[in-house]
Amino acid sequence: MATSGSTTPVPRGRTRWRRFAIILLPAAAMAAVLVVLTAQSVLAVSFAISGTPFTVTAKRLNGIGFEQFGVLDHSILNNLPGNTNEIVLTANAIRSATLTHLCQQLTLGGLTLRITAGFGSTPVTATDLVVDADKFSGNASFHNITIGQDASTLTEVPGVRGPEGDFSLAATSVTITNLKQHAYATTAGTFTLPGFSLSFGGSCS
Repeated sequence: MATSGSTTPVPRGRTRWRRFAIILLPAAAMAAVLVVLTAQSVLAVSFAISGTPFTVTAKRLNGIGFEQFGVLDHSILNNLPGNTNEIVLTANAIRSATLTHLCQQLTLGGLTLRITAGFGSTPVTATDLVVDADKFSGNASFHNITIGQDASTLTEVPGVRGPEGDFSLAATSVTITNLKQHAYATTAGTFTLPGFSLSFGGSCS
């Protein structure tokens, strides 16, 4: 994430799935496990994503500060630098979020990886959470919602804004039950995962 108010593009790194063993990193590396980078913010830059989608579900999400706007991401084809495919997605940003019964499902090399957290009494927590997704569903309730604001003027999530003149949705808070996302990238300032569990097989649905 860029410092709030910054308008100078800052280079961002690119993480690739070089080896499936990367997935076996401990919970402290969850932000990397959830795939790579995300969203087009004040940086106004595009970056390459893996192009491998993953499913994220949660029984309930409570968020303070919500933004949504369109982004154009680039995925690498056949692991060849310069060989990319453009993907139109929505960036969904939350300044502070809690999630219960969080589950992520990812298929790589014919194997299904399932990651769960927050199934006990302590929810998953995240700050400056941004998810690039092409499908986003659930039962949503927004407070102090603004629809159609210029995405470059958003302020609900410090340091996260969309391209100038683009359409956006923003709210001071959001509650979503039975959340389901079909996503390509995720970032977070912090991501705390109580009851973290990684296993092969199974489904989040």
